[in-house]
Amino acid sequence: MVREAVKVAPGVWILPGDVQIKGIRSTGPGGQNVNKVATTAVLVYDPARAAGLPEDVRSRILEKMKGRFTKKGLLVLRCGMFRTFERNRAEVLARLKLLLQGALKEKRRRIPTKPGRGAVEKRLAEKKLRAGRKRDRRKDLWREE
Repeated sequence: MVREAVKVAPGVWILPGDVQIKGIRSTGPGGQNVNKVATTAVLVYDPARAAGLPEDVRSRILEKMKGRFTKKGLLVLRCGMFRTFERNRAEVLARLKLLLQGALKEKRRRIPTKPGRGAVEKRLAEKKLRAGRKRDRRKDLWREE
């Protein structure tokens, strides 16, 4: 559980009731505590039911991040980088915040531009060279050699 609300963007929050964080045992080598202490943090977030998301933001997140959700529509993140559950918990929350911020960013529209005069002239010159090479390779049927 998140202890306090985390601000993602203006008007967008990760509320304590929107996130479920539980600890599981870490994988791999770890000495004496690896089989006893649950240090890996697993975060489960359901954006469809999150109270901290306005409706327009919710639809944008669901659209942009659709490949990251489970079949039930949940976002599951896990972190076992650190030796303590608290640090892993903080890291997994930071990852969720970054993911949501990335989904909220609007893609910049490309402004179409025309090619410059030098580029056009260069292209036409190369085209003339290529045409000349092909012309020289061609056999003329009416010309005797």
